[in-house]
Amino acid sequence: MRDLRIVFMGTPDFAVATLKTLVERNYNIVGVITAPDKPAGRGRRLNESAVKLYAKKADLTILQPTNLKNEEFLDDLKALKANLQIVVAFRMLPKVVWQMPEFGTFNLHASLLPNYRGAAPINWAIINGETKTGVSTFFIDEKIDTGEMIFQKEIPIDSNENAGSLHDKLMHTGSTLVLKTVEAIKTGNVATTPQIENNDIKTAYKLNKHNCKIDWNASMDSIYNKIRGLSPYPAAWCELINGNDTLDIKLYEAEKEIESHNNAIGLIVFTKKTLKVSVKGGYINITKLKLPGKKLMDAVSLLNGYNFEKEAKMR
Repeated sequence: MRDLRIVFMGTPDFAVATLKTLVERNYNIVGVITAPDKPAGRGRRLNESAVKLYAKKADLTILQPTNLKNEEFLDDLKALKANLQIVVAFRMLPKVVWQMPEFGTFNLHASLLPNYRGAAPINWAIINGETKTGVSTFFIDEKIDTGEMIFQKEIPIDSNENAGSLHDKLMHTGSTLVLKTVEAIKTGNVATTPQIENNDIKTAYKLNKHNCKIDWNASMDSIYNKIRGLSPYPAAWCELINGNDTLDIKLYEAEKEIESHNNAIGLIVFTKKTLKVSVKGGYINITKLKLPGKKLMDAVSLLNGYNFEKEAKMR
């Protein structure tokens, strides 16, 4: 049985569940590496990462390097004398870091690798209409999310699930899988499998303004999946053309309505209680949205205080 000295690397909420699980199971966490504090809000007050906030409560040693190749940081990392490093939602590591510990450095990724390597696997699984996804652990190598696989755990994606609810499910499933991986490493019973490369591998591209914009000429399912796959963050968006106004709006929740119509694509059809956009084969019924400078609201609240012109449309 190996005596593990673990360095944990992570930044957002997704990583906290795993770190908390390891601490509660009394694993020896000799250090936590997380992102530097960032100024946020009007007062530019420094914000600490979710992992740092938890690590402080757990009285763990914390390092916050800006440069992972910095000699001072590397010396501090070596001084922790870790023999295993665990990465959950952090950033790409230089070789000098990931090859440091005796038992290697492994990563938790929120997809069934080799599919959805990259920055936004949870979002793209929903956007692409997948019915299942999962989590994978693998030993890090020189490329992104390509290392030899250790374990995987599959979960279903509900037809009305959004990225937020799937994130939370994978966060908890992932913490369990990391624990299983650590226990295998502790006993020395780790078997790895190379990832199979083929031309059909789907990629989890970094999200940006361009790929978060809704194409109202796409299929109804494609539009619906994009809205739920980007909710609650960063949110799908489009332009609302209403008379002389053109507004960038964000859409957070919608329903599909299959129905024949002769409306132009993107035309808004509204009543006192419904806000629908004409698409191929029916309508996208928008139920939650956000206008620039306004709070997130349901469609009924918007309709109570906003006047739509007859020819208003989404673009």
